[in-house]
Amino acid sequence: MDEGSSKITMELNEDKKSFAGIPEAAFVEDVDAFMALPDNDGQVDKVLKKLDETHSKYKFMEYNLASKRRRLKSQIPDLERALEMIKKLQAEKSSSQDLETQFLLSEQVFAKATVPPTDKVCLWLGANVMLEYTLDDAQELMVKNIEAAKTKLGHVEHDLDFIRDQFTTTEVNMARVYNWDVKKRQAAKAT
Repeated sequence: MDEGSSKITMELNEDKKSFAGIPEAAFVEDVDAFMALPDNDGQVDKVLKKLDETHSKYKFMEYNLASKRRRLKSQIPDLERALEMIKKLQAEKSSSQDLETQFLLSEQVFAKATVPPTDKVCLWLGANVMLEYTLDDAQELMVKNIEAAKTKLGHVEHDLDFIRDQFTTTEVNMARVYNWDVKKRQAAKAT
């Protein structure tokens, strides 16, 4: 584990193991005691169905977290390119020369542009909102957004690891309950 992931873990509360509030799966050590609980009442099918539902919920959460991770991993390079462009505009600001560049119109479609020296830039904030910033404010905002996206990515990756452990625990519990039932049936058949 690198320093970043250990730092992330320290930000979690003692009683909380997931940033997204994912419930922890309890490992069933004593299957006899577990099956004797009033909720379970020794009904294997009911218990297996409940565990299977829990397993499905964990899989769904994993799918959502994986989607979020993909989105963040594609968003971070875009933010870094925007920051790089802002730095380029800051460097060219003192120059009296126009900046020749190409910009992306749509996938694989670029247009040429001549940008005069400027001290302002417009940034897309999302939800079809664009605001004009000074170059310094824009750089500050981009740095803050990159840091926030990287922190969120760390949280999502931590939660993905946590959720994988939870559905593995649930799968083991399902196998233990199933095996308990098989042994119980074999013992009943033997007598």
